[in-house]
Amino acid sequence: MKKRIAILGSTGSIGTQSLEVIAQNPDAFEVEVLTANNNVELLVKQAKQFQPNVVVIANKEKYSFVSEALSNEDIKVYAGVDALNQVVEMDTIDLVLTAMVGYSGLVPTFNAVKAGKNIALANKETLVVAGEIITKIAHEKKVEILPVDSEHSAIFQCLVGEFMNPIEKIILTCSGGPFRGKSMDELQNVTVDDALAHPNWDMGSKITIDSATLMNKGFEMIEARWLFGLPASKIDVIVHPQSIIHSIVQFEDGSMKAQMGLPDMKLPIQYAIGFPYRIKNNFPRFNFLDYPSLDFEQPNTKIFRNLALSFEAMDKGGNVPCVLNAANEIVVEAFLKRKIKFLEMSDIIEKAMNKLAFIKKPSLDDLIDTNNETRRVTELLTEDRI
Repeated sequence: MKKRIAILGSTGSIGTQSLEVIAQNPDAFEVEVLTANNNVELLVKQAKQFQPNVVVIANKEKYSFVSEALSNEDIKVYAGVDALNQVVEMDTIDLVLTAMVGYSGLVPTFNAVKAGKNIALANKETLVVAGEIITKIAHEKKVEILPVDSEHSAIFQCLVGEFMNPIEKIILTCSGGPFRGKSMDELQNVTVDDALAHPNWDMGSKITIDSATLMNKGFEMIEARWLFGLPASKIDVIVHPQSIIHSIVQFEDGSMKAQMGLPDMKLPIQYAIGFPYRIKNNFPRFNFLDYPSLDFEQPNTKIFRNLALSFEAMDKGGNVPCVLNAANEIVVEAFLKRKIKFLEMSDIIEKAMNKLAFIKKPSLDDLIDTNNETRRVTELLTEDRI
């Protein structure tokens, strides 16, 4: 039987690549739900091609456009955040692929897990903000959370068949982004265009900026902590400019497993939605002769302070990772709008982390309140810079 998939955020980078994978495997997958926030033209195009049962446009103001454009199709059209949060509970969904950007993915993922749906997780912020809550419910509901991020997919693949063997540590690799090796002085006046020029990966603007600041890697550490049930002391990061080794597991006997391949997000997407099977494809293949050497180095947390702040948030736990994420979303938006400088992002995030009250065991409502208050505080801190 075909696996029926709901894609939350179908018009973004992960969403569009997921649909490419599905289009190449029509006998294995079927699109049940497509959702988007604002990109109605692409959403309509996707809906006409894949004929899902339901389409949701989160921005209610754009409902009439989508509804009218799909009026001749046998597709139900809904609008609004509430519809988005509820659609994941449909009985006809086998797998929910969460490809939404940022905090917005939390509640629909939470609802999907509560409804017993398996998750292909590309929205790392869900576990950054509420990892303890989400993983506890997933365990109770016997829900699989299958990682889509290339680094977590690599760890997951390395652990298949090894779940009874203790892990000594996991090593997440990162390219170092466009500013690897740069000094503080060199980063003082980098532009938005500079930060968006990632050397290896083709991603959306928000995640590309996060990669440039190494916040993306910080989020991945926190996500890994919950995905694999590991303490911070067993999670490490190493810079690997070529992005060929996607991550590494070291076991207690000293043996190490690494998952390798060309930097192409369609491979971890396909692995997640096809699990436990590997599906034949025509993706470009890695050739060792094209890479006669692979390089590794320590990340510089004094220059890329977001990584240090992420270690701090992971160590403190509670609602601190929620503060980290909310503050980061505000400063990235401000940087993209050219309201603040590149290095000011870390300064503002650190101030926000020091201002918000600490909650050791937050409920989901506590995290929603923390998110809202952090955004308010961070916006004020950002305005002070203008």
